[in-house]
Amino acid sequence: MTALFRGHRTWLSAWLLCLDVLLAVSSPAAASCAPPAVIDDGWQTADPAASGFDPAALCAVLERVAAGRSNIHGVVVERRGRLVAELYRRGKDKPIWSLVTREVDFGPTTVHDLRSISKSVVSLLVGIAGQQGKIDLGASALAYYPAYAELRSPEREAITLASLLTMSSGLQWNEGIASYGTLANDETRLYWDWKPYHYVLSRPIVAKPGAEFNYNGGGTAILADIVVRTTGVPLRDFARTALFEPLGIREWQWAADPWGRPLAFAGLRMRPRDLAKVGQMVLAHGEWQGRPVVPAAWVAEALRPHIDAGNGLGYGYQWWTGTVARGGKSVAWSAGFGNGGQRLYVVPDLDLAVVITAGAYNDPQIGRTVADIFRGIVASLRS
Repeated sequence: MTALFRGHRTWLSAWLLCLDVLLAVSSPAAASCAPPAVIDDGWQTADPAASGFDPAALCAVLERVAAGRSNIHGVVVERRGRLVAELYRRGKDKPIWSLVTREVDFGPTTVHDLRSISKSVVSLLVGIAGQQGKIDLGASALAYYPAYAELRSPEREAITLASLLTMSSGLQWNEGIASYGTLANDETRLYWDWKPYHYVLSRPIVAKPGAEFNYNGGGTAILADIVVRTTGVPLRDFARTALFEPLGIREWQWAADPWGRPLAFAGLRMRPRDLAKVGQMVLAHGEWQGRPVVPAAWVAEALRPHIDAGNGLGYGYQWWTGTVARGGKSVAWSAGFGNGGQRLYVVPDLDLAVVITAGAYNDPQIGRTVADIFRGIVASLRS
């Protein structure tokens, strides 16, 4: 009888333990998975529920990422100035222009290719340099290149800095994924050309500047070079002192072409949680922790749509624009996009920034995957 009682007591204890586990798993607190790492980089963290998320819903999105087959490397969620969630995975990666694919255990201190999110960062540098009064968006790009006298014509002089920012220069340019890595791709030519700025500005004119959107990383190269010409400071140094140091960003790289020139259009590498700082800064109208970094007026202009980019998207000053559904309404977002699944979404009306990194380079399907992750995170908001 005593043995039987002991057996029941053992069974009851096990049952109660299982019940405790089930209650813990189903509780909102336990559903707050993927907590951000606490490291000395200036970030404060917050609980998802306190940040307006349904913790279980947000956790479900992140669990799908963790268990998914897509080569997603990281997801960082920031709201109201605090990190809410941070998820990293092991995955295959191939840094820009590298010939080697490798397996990487990504984490909060690992830098990652941003690819064309670099363009959005260059836009912020243009805005900062513009404070010196040496950059005129209405000026012809050729005005900054007096040595290119042979290129001057009324049609070509109509290419302004504003049209370069909105990728509507009218220059012939092919940067499609299908031709990536071949000389039929103008980005590849830009990488190898000894005179890249001359190459960009000498392309045939196929449309009136400002009239049609055509994706063109060459325009970003010109904009970055104009920042250097007008400030007298190398691009890496200007980015470090004017943008990264004020944000407390210490670990970053800017890959270069064969002649050591930074790839302004695609070479930036940063930690995802540092990229989230860029997102939070633009959400705060150019300020970081109360300190002005980028002019507020520039941030507003950069993030708003200036031209129709097709497929329901707009384009600002090197930032994509669109909308996401929430509660039966459309909410506007702006974003930096990069090849392979790199994303920095900012949603001003929700005070939300989402960073996604991945290694699906030249895979046209990854766009749907990262968009679904972003939509799921927005849908998990309750207030």
